[in-house]
Amino acid sequence: MGKKIKRRDNYFVYIVKCPNNFFYTGYTSNLAKRIKRHNSGHGAKYLRGKLPVKLVFAKQYRNYKNALIEERRVKKLTRREKKRMILAYKKKKIN
Repeated sequence: MGKKIKRRDNYFVYIVKCPNNFFYTGYTSNLAKRIKRHNSGHGAKYLRGKLPVKLVFAKQYRNYKNALIEERRVKKLTRREKKRMILAYKKKKIN
C-alpha cells in the first residue's frame, strides 16, 4: 500500500523572479521554507544556477487540490499576464 499523503489546511501558489528576469511558478504548504529551499539550490531543478530568487506573488488556498489547479492555470499564462497578476498583487499588498 502507498504512503498516505498528509493534508494541510493552507497551501500557497507562488511566483518567484530569478536574476535573469524569468518567472517560476509553484505551490507549497510552507512558503517561507520553500523559498529558502529554492535559494539554497535544493529546490526545483529549473532554478539551479538562477539564484537567488525573489518572491513576487503568493496566494493562499485552503486545500492542495485548489492550489494545484491554480498553479497549472498560472503556469499557462503569458509573461504579460503574469506581470499583470504580480502588479495587482503588489498594489493589493500596499493598500
